[in-house]
Amino acid sequence: MKKHLLLAASILLLFASVCFAQPQATPSPSPKPKPAMTKAQLLKKLSAAETKLWEAWKNNDVKPFNAALAADFVLVTAAGVSGKNDVVKFITSMPCEVKSFKLSDWKLTMINSGTAFLTYKGTADGTCGGTAIPVTWASSVFVNRGGKWLAFSHQETAVPPAK
Repeated sequence: MKKHLLLAASILLLFASVCFAQPQATPSPSPKPKPAMTKAQLLKKLSAAETKLWEAWKNNDVKPFNAALAADFVLVTAAGVSGKNDVVKFITSMPCEVKSFKLSDWKLTMINSGTAFLTYKGTADGTCGGTAIPVTWASSVFVNRGGKWLAFSHQETAVPPAK
């Protein structure tokens, strides 16, 4: 019996020493994460995205809206609350003629690392339904989903004409 116990202990010790003698696997270097964008870089990226949407609005082009708006996008205007499908439908049938536009006074506020609040002033030369397009203060919320910044919400407030 002692002989079997001694043999089992020896085998166990042999396996243990072999296991400890194995070279340790060196972890493969993980890819370096992309450095986070600075706030200034993100402001530049999101203001360019917003400008691209205004350009698409001017040209009645729905492709940029389909690509840039989140599936659960929400638009808030004086006409009410709309979703992405409503916006795309409006772009193709809108009674607007936009000659030019200018966006200014950009400001970016980070809500958290994946949510950004962009505000700016929009001025357009044109009409919608025969009425001059008013100057607006606008805001857009962008969310980072899967590494892509998408427009989640947009709101506009018309600036009353000067008296």
